[in-house]
Amino acid sequence: MMNKTVKTLLNGWIVACALLFSNIALAQDDLLDADDAFKLQTITVNNNELSVSWKIAKGYYLYQERISVESNDITLSKPIFPKAVTKNDPNFGKMDVYTKDFSIRVPYQANTNQANVTVKYQGCSEEYGVCYPPQTKTVSVNLPATTSGLNSVNSLQALNELLAKTSQFDSGLLDVDKAFAFSAQSNGEGEIVADWQIADKYYLYRDKIEARLVSGQATLGDLKLTEGKLKDDPIFGQVTVFYGSAQARLPLYDIKGQVVVEFEYQGCADAGVCYPPQKQQITVDAASFGQATAPGLDRSQMSESDRITDTLKNSNMWVVVLTFFVFGLLLSLTPCVFPMIPILSSIIVGQGGQNLSTKRAFIMSLVFVLAMAVAYTIAGVLAGIFGQNLQAAFQNPWILGTFALVFVLLALSMFGFYELQLPSSLQSKITVLSNKQQGGSLSGVAIMGFLSALIVGPCVAPPLAGALIYIGQTGDALLGGLALFAMSIGMGVPLLLLGTSAGKLLPRAGAWMDTVKAVFGVLLLAVALWMADRILPGWMSLSLWALLLIGSAIYMGALEPIGDKSSWHKLWKALGLSLLVYGIVLIIGVAGGSRDLLQPLKVYQGGSGSSMMQTQAKLNFEKIDSLAQLQARIGQGQPVMLDFYADWCVSCIEMEKFTFSDPTVQASLSGVTLLKADVTANNTEHKALMKELGIVGPPAILFFNAQGQEQRGQRVVGFKKADEFNVIIEQALK
Repeated sequence: MMNKTVKTLLNGWIVACALLFSNIALAQDDLLDADDAFKLQTITVNNNELSVSWKIAKGYYLYQERISVESNDITLSKPIFPKAVTKNDPNFGKMDVYTKDFSIRVPYQANTNQANVTVKYQGCSEEYGVCYPPQTKTVSVNLPATTSGLNSVNSLQALNELLAKTSQFDSGLLDVDKAFAFSAQSNGEGEIVADWQIADKYYLYRDKIEARLVSGQATLGDLKLTEGKLKDDPIFGQVTVFYGSAQARLPLYDIKGQVVVEFEYQGCADAGVCYPPQKQQITVDAASFGQATAPGLDRSQMSESDRITDTLKNSNMWVVVLTFFVFGLLLSLTPCVFPMIPILSSIIVGQGGQNLSTKRAFIMSLVFVLAMAVAYTIAGVLAGIFGQNLQAAFQNPWILGTFALVFVLLALSMFGFYELQLPSSLQSKITVLSNKQQGGSLSGVAIMGFLSALIVGPCVAPPLAGALIYIGQTGDALLGGLALFAMSIGMGVPLLLLGTSAGKLLPRAGAWMDTVKAVFGVLLLAVALWMADRILPGWMSLSLWALLLIGSAIYMGALEPIGDKSSWHKLWKALGLSLLVYGIVLIIGVAGGSRDLLQPLKVYQGGSGSSMMQTQAKLNFEKIDSLAQLQARIGQGQPVMLDFYADWCVSCIEMEKFTFSDPTVQASLSGVTLLKADVTANNTEHKALMKELGIVGPPAILFFNAQGQEQRGQRVVGFKKADEFNVIIEQALK
């Protein structure tokens, strides 16, 4: 039984095999020979190109990627294929094939009249699903005697004719602008967004997309591209490409005016033809462009004012308010705020004769501080929006002179020469309205606080610069103004404490009160002189300081005999005598040509060579007044330092005396071109220069490298000690 079953199965298998082999034999009888299925035509030569053609039998096809043309005798370029048909091949998947007669073009260069050309190709039968082995044909081709590739194009006209003939050939490829439709625009957030719409069966190389600055002033950030896909490219191997669409985002920083940015890109067709690199330009304007914020940007590489601007942009409102309040507390310790102390104190003391209470002192101090804060806020917001520094505008000699005269008059009233009060008729009206004269006095306190903020403290500090840059870039006057108001309140806290405590500490009416008033009268005169320093000649200013010290010393009894006086009186006399001596020293210094209040006798060091020593102790700056002068000096192969200075800027004078005079700083700046923009006059050219460079006001120091590009991270705003400034110089000159 078993043997019978096995015999039956064996007979069936033999029959099946017989049928299979018979079908194969029939198929082989029906299949065309390779040379008949794919007839390679005679290779022709035209316009420095080989034309290789095939006649394809019905039901047969050739693979595009299996076609190649080679020669050892001439130099061949990449073949140019006509449009193919995509087929889902059972052997290789989706492939581009040719099912009808077609030709390919192969540009060449040659210095011979004859060449052997090897053509390789492979195809299949559609009906039987049989693929032929790869075919190789070597053909001898006669070349025109004058052919030498592009070397035969010996004139511009001939080249134009050649290109015209080439462009007339219909390869089935899209125009480059249709294959890769490019568009770009600003997104209003400091970025250019470039977009490519890529046609079907075309692709764009990811690593060939680049951007560069063609004209204008701006700093380009890193180009951010969307994700692509890996492709085994016949030219570049494994590369990332874009199919369908691509997008690039380019941040721009520190943009000034109009700038032109150029995008470069390159792509290919799946047919195997690559286009030359393409370039497209876009023009953007700083006014509508916005300001880029780079996520993850290293804050340590930003300047101090830029870090503060970044805090405003990226922090919670209450964090901003608290941060700027702390900034204000720190600024209250700077020389720009010190003159506020005698101003407010003198106002409080002036009310002491009315048995001033602590509550009353607090209210007056609060009104002064709030008025000062409002002034800072208004001036700051206007500066941010319009680029005009209101405080700088108030440094006019007439305004400063008038305000200094007001302080002198207030001081004389403290000495008891007269009493400052409203006319009796006006006092009566105010009394009827408020039953007290306090309302009028509070109005005066508010006016004094408002004007003092505008006139006394014109120097720019990093927090102020950061807030103004933020307002100018974003137009957000609300948050910027709130930050400035919080900073001003922080600056006013010490004033509020000192003014309120006066209600407790000041003596009541009597001889002590007269002495206290006299002391604050001297302080008011000192404030008047401090303001007049900005507009008076150096010798006159130093002489007036000497006169103030000597007069105060005499008032304190420096020339009176001690006699049988109390210990307090003796201490008072000793202090007066010290002031007298220093006043005389100042006069001696003025006689020798000194202009230094702190070191008046330095001019006498070294005898006749003293002036030369003083000259050597200073940096030699070249003065500029305009943007054109600056542009003529930068980018000359040498680093440049630009100092913004003004006579009315306290921090600028500090930099001159304590930082620029330091030997280490001077050594670090050797080989650096030193420029100074003296913006004391604050004229139209000065304003234009500061606006162009994004400077709010002095003091500000900018560094430019040898190529003329600003080292923005090392921009200095406000006073810096010599050791801190030396570190910044080293970083800027790396």
